[in-house]
Amino acid sequence: MFETITPEQAGISSRWVSKFIKTLEKRGLTMHSVLLMKGESIFGEYYWKPFHRDLPHRMYSQTKSFVGVAIGLLEEDGLLKLDDKIHTYFPEKIDRELPAYLEQLTIRQMLTMETAGTTLFWFRFPEAEDRTAWYFQHNRGDHPAGMQFHYDSPGSQVLSTLVERLTGKSLFDFLNERIFRHLGTFRGASILKTRNEDSFGDSALICTTRDMASFGRFVMNYGMWQGKRLMNEAYLRTATSRLVDNDRTGFAGAFSQGYGYQIWMVPGGFAFNGMGAQLTLCLPEQDLIFSCTGDNQGFPAAKDLILTAFYELIVENMGKPLAEDIRAEAECAALAETLELVCLQGETESAFAEAISGKTYVCGENPMGIKEFSLEFASDGTGIFHYENAQGEKHLPFGMGKNVFAKFPQAGYSDLHAGAPGPEGHYYDCAASAVWAEPQKLNLRVQIIDQYLGNFLATLSFREELAVVTMAKTAEGFLEEYQGQLVASVR
Repeated sequence: MFETITPEQAGISSRWVSKFIKTLEKRGLTMHSVLLMKGESIFGEYYWKPFHRDLPHRMYSQTKSFVGVAIGLLEEDGLLKLDDKIHTYFPEKIDRELPAYLEQLTIRQMLTMETAGTTLFWFRFPEAEDRTAWYFQHNRGDHPAGMQFHYDSPGSQVLSTLVERLTGKSLFDFLNERIFRHLGTFRGASILKTRNEDSFGDSALICTTRDMASFGRFVMNYGMWQGKRLMNEAYLRTATSRLVDNDRTGFAGAFSQGYGYQIWMVPGGFAFNGMGAQLTLCLPEQDLIFSCTGDNQGFPAAKDLILTAFYELIVENMGKPLAEDIRAEAECAALAETLELVCLQGETESAFAEAISGKTYVCGENPMGIKEFSLEFASDGTGIFHYENAQGEKHLPFGMGKNVFAKFPQAGYSDLHAGAPGPEGHYYDCAASAVWAEPQKLNLRVQIIDQYLGNFLATLSFREELAVVTMAKTAEGFLEEYQGQLVASVR
């Protein structure tokens, strides 16, 4: 649906766009896609293999911004008022006397994340099947609503459930009917479900980077699309304005510029902001949109690094259209063909590999439940991590200084329903790479690249007949079996 133009036509040298992509790589960021759009024209589009333009991707908390827009449609339809008390829409889900602050909580305050308290993290509680009921039953209501910004992801889920309750449709179907089908995008998109069949509305929209850019364009048009009004302009202008202060540190971070209705303020505009660096920035004055995906969970500085590069290399160098630069344009286009998913970099060979290859290490009691393991190294620069845990024997292939793509061997992780066991035979796609951090210390990195994103690093250190293995994971509600430390010895 969008035309493609050169960076020069958009008003920036291709050399700056190339430098931007190279800077993201140089900073060690795990990027999956980048899209740059001026007006309704794409002037930069990059995917790190195996990701590609048509592959739907988990957008995490960018989903919240869609919920915020859906609430605006409900207000427009007269189905709710923003100053209604949220609890009044769910009387059957409440079987206690609500704390006074929670009882006073309004829809508007939930949109701006000025809520009344926190709830227990639902992933860790099997009984939390109905997340909306869980919110009202376990929210402590320990401070008055409408006073300060407190990031409240469970509250966004309640708003999503409200959309489905008042429309009688799934969140996706409602938005598709009112917005997506008019945009001509989101054709392969979906939203994961919670355990009780509600849409996972605070974190689980799955769509393409182009889909996200089109939604950003729609919001930046304040509800207009190709000459047709699809939504109330006043609501979207309010939603994308600085309604509350969200600075929690005193430092001028990119995402501490204020907050609207489930939408973040950033310098020069607004943004949809998802965990792991799922981002869409909309800068109205420059008529510029930047969208990207990746998995930088566990890398707290990632978003700041991405945005610093974007503002310094792209925004500050945008201007009027430039003369064509055939060589720079060709180099910029060729760069897209070279991008591959990040992997561990370092020493790929160690004389010690031969000494331990095939040896079995028996493990003491450990949090991962690993009973024994062995490593197998091949002459083609690949290897296999064999191990036995509570599920039985597992085999994880990896590459030395390169990714090997396979199915992650742990069974039982969620499929369509977050937090619920997946069907038999369901495994996540993954990429695994390893390097020798020291002559007798192997680092093994695993990236889950599926409907759920996550990663962990295993550090395996050896001395004489002993091994110490430390695993650290970053993932929402899974990979729990891959964090902790063990001590093992050769059988």
